[in-house]
Amino acid sequence: MLWFRTPQKVYFKKGCLPVALNELRDVMDKKKAFIVTDSFLYQNGYTKPVTDKLQELGITYTVFSDVQPDPTLANAQAGARAMAAFQPDVIIAMGGGSAMDAGKIMWVLYEHPEVDFQDLAMRFVDIRKRVYTFPRMGEKAYFVAVPTSSGTGSEVTPFAVITDQETGIKYPLADYELLPNMAIVDTDCMMSQPRGLTSASGIDVLTHALEAYASVMATDYTDGLALKAMKNVFDYLPAAYNDGTDVTARQKMADASCMAGMAFANAFLGVCHSMAHKLGAFHHLPHGVANALMISLVVRYNSDPKPPKMGTFPQYQYPHTMERYAECARFCGISARTDEEAVEKLIEKIEALKAAVGIKKTIRDYGVDENVFLDSLDAMVEQAFDDQCTGANPRYPLMSEIKEMYLKAYYGA
Repeated sequence: MLWFRTPQKVYFKKGCLPVALNELRDVMDKKKAFIVTDSFLYQNGYTKPVTDKLQELGITYTVFSDVQPDPTLANAQAGARAMAAFQPDVIIAMGGGSAMDAGKIMWVLYEHPEVDFQDLAMRFVDIRKRVYTFPRMGEKAYFVAVPTSSGTGSEVTPFAVITDQETGIKYPLADYELLPNMAIVDTDCMMSQPRGLTSASGIDVLTHALEAYASVMATDYTDGLALKAMKNVFDYLPAAYNDGTDVTARQKMADASCMAGMAFANAFLGVCHSMAHKLGAFHHLPHGVANALMISLVVRYNSDPKPPKMGTFPQYQYPHTMERYAECARFCGISARTDEEAVEKLIEKIEALKAAVGIKKTIRDYGVDENVFLDSLDAMVEQAFDDQCTGANPRYPLMSEIKEMYLKAYYGA
């Protein structure tokens, strides 16, 4: 069986936040709200539109603003303890992927303090047939996600990435119980994204769309969202990067982020994200930058019509990723006589977009020391191969192939 699952409610358009929040009182009769965010957003007044509206609605609230950039399990446990003390009936996670991811983990720990984190993090080959059953969510609190960047799509996904503070290992948790109940995608919350965040998160959206479209679990339901998302990125990311006050560009990028999020929430990702997760964990590169450094290499790698290994449980008899990428290229306005030409032009278009939004060419250009990189390479390769995203990649990679892509990304292909 295949499926398409999204939050019950997804609200979007500039200025929609206060209108959507009315439902907390008028429809759901909520009394106590727990806001999860990071210290930068809190100190710079980003949560004020939410708190002002809650005051107007007569909903008591408290703010947990200690979410770290790469939230740790200890960080989430601290938030869950605050939640347990406050006993909210609605949780509002506001911020980038980190705040929403941390909020999801806090939600689980608040509603089910008895769960073992290692059980939550248990691997699976197919999310539809997993050994561990996530506890039922939403019995104590309704979960609202409000993104402030156009990138992760976490407001509409069943994923949360949490870091073990002892080992530094990132655990991508995945279960549809982690889907927010409501997503509010208001461009007003994103107008002041700095240029670096705009570019990195924008390429992250493109990667989400490309990987969802090529995934072994892609369907017609996810394809439309992925195609429209990637076209929006090509058409509007440079404008959002060059002029952050361009409302249309910001709106289109917010839409792209959310659509790509719904696509990969159901089709999943691939080896580009697997490798990017490890670049972030080992060398602290921003997630969008890490994806940007790998995506062209992965598109070329996946396009091999006769790979040594196919993806796991693909929905096709023969590898067809080159044709899939060619469809993406043509949808995004590329003219080509053959699929091979279309894929090459797609890679050129990706590289041109990266250059236009200030993405450097190699891992080395981001100041990662050569010896440090080479010392960590084998561990990164092994962990990327073992990453939960690798299973949906259309070409199942050998460790030697992951290593080759990492080296090309470091030195320049």
